[in-house]
Amino acid sequence: MKALLVLMALSLSPEAREFIELTSKLEPVQCEKRRLRREIALAEVEKKDAREPRKRFAALDRDPKTARLEKRLAELEPRLRKSADPEDLPAISRQQVEAFYRCE
Repeated sequence: MKALLVLMALSLSPEAREFIELTSKLEPVQCEKRRLRREIALAEVEKKDAREPRKRFAALDRDPKTARLEKRLAELEPRLRKSADPEDLPAISRQQVEAFYRCE
């Protein structure tokens, strides 16, 4: 299995490899943001105070390291949409789906 992942990574463009690496680094933050969004939405529906989860969410957004990684992802995204490598987008999609289910 690990050999297959290495072969897949080698067949991707450098931008796709960087994108996957960055999203892997951001995965814990993205999971926490997803959890906080749910908590905020639930609090609003139940007419409860959502200030504390909003503060925690804002703190995640203010983190300079997170902001730098998210900015780089935003720079890579348009390039990847135009990528000539047919494996880039499916590989990124697989990685994002797997990350989503790891957060659950």
